[in-house]
Amino acid sequence: MVAQQRVEQAAHEVFARFGYGEIRTPMFERTELFVRGIGEATDIVSKEMYTFDDRGGRSVTLRPEGTAGVVRACLEQNLFKQSPVHKLYYVGPMFRYERPQAGRYREFWQAGIEAFGVSDPLIDAEVLVCAYEFVAALGIKPVEIRLNSIGNEERPAYIEKLKDYIRPRLADLGGRDQERFEANPLRMLDSKDARTREMLADAPKVADHLSSESVEHFEAVRRLLDKSGVPYEVDPYIVRGLDYYTRTVFEITTDGLGAQDAILAGGRYDDLVSEVGGQAVPGIGFAAGLDRLILAMREQDVAIDEGSRHDVYVVTIGDDTRETAFEALTALRRAGMRAEMDHQGRSVRAQMKTANQLRVPYVVVLGEDEIAQQEATVRNMDDQSQETVPLAELASRLSARSNP
Repeated sequence: MVAQQRVEQAAHEVFARFGYGEIRTPMFERTELFVRGIGEATDIVSKEMYTFDDRGGRSVTLRPEGTAGVVRACLEQNLFKQSPVHKLYYVGPMFRYERPQAGRYREFWQAGIEAFGVSDPLIDAEVLVCAYEFVAALGIKPVEIRLNSIGNEERPAYIEKLKDYIRPRLADLGGRDQERFEANPLRMLDSKDARTREMLADAPKVADHLSSESVEHFEAVRRLLDKSGVPYEVDPYIVRGLDYYTRTVFEITTDGLGAQDAILAGGRYDDLVSEVGGQAVPGIGFAAGLDRLILAMREQDVAIDEGSRHDVYVVTIGDDTRETAFEALTALRRAGMRAEMDHQGRSVRAQMKTANQLRVPYVVVLGEDEIAQQEATVRNMDDQSQETVPLAELASRLSARSNP
């Protein structure tokens, strides 16, 4: 839990620094939203969604990703009519029916951003820099941004050329890639099957079939990344698994995770808003799997703060001291400290054992003598030094030490 909280905190801090505001959407949506937005032939829609009928007979689905729900929420609240430009982020659970494995679960958390209303390559670069800074804030390295452009209006013509190349070789491929050929041949480009990858080595490249506008857009994105000092590699096989992507697509990968080495992915989706019933609004974003990020951090021995969740533990000596201890505990908490005390009337030895287990930096000892003098004994657990502090000043003094 501490690791996930650290990743979530980094997401909130980095995304806010780039001007993104948080949005929260329901965990389930009408199934039609994902079918229209993600694409009926995608693996997510055809094989991985948790879909069921509600009591009204409507088909609903636990959200498998965050973007479609954010678009729906923006349309429902008429945000695009107020202003087409919106920068939003989310952190929350998603659901996919797939074989559980390390870093991939049927319920998993994602953090992501969505930028709407801007088609300029500046926003593509901003999203990529934000992704890079987010991963860097977690201490994960080395990382590699794999970048590509898959075009937009020109893509159907390229897909036909790709199909013409693959068709006479299709019988030699595995069943899953044969299914992809029928549903969406672009998805074959990121196949992990060695036979398919070897066959595609001489296949037509999407970069050679981009329009001049798409080429200029992609070159501008790359120039901006160069100026920002963000490393990347152009990879013609990055296409992403969702049908709504256009032009810029990318993944961030890192060492130590095997074949499934992507920890963050995203791209531009200029047609998605209109696909789900809105006006034409360009968009771009990314999502990162928190479980994958945590796995990468642990594989790379990134220090995850597993320190104490408490600043001070109040130890009582004698039953008659508990009410005064509770009063002191409340004052400590009101001063912003994470304070705790024993609730079971245990021995001093048992209380000190708990304080050691919690790894608190300070222990406050209250006995009858201390209360008679309106004082408390404060023990520094690092160097075992002790001092006497007036009860009236206890909260302010300890708070000042914890928050210098």
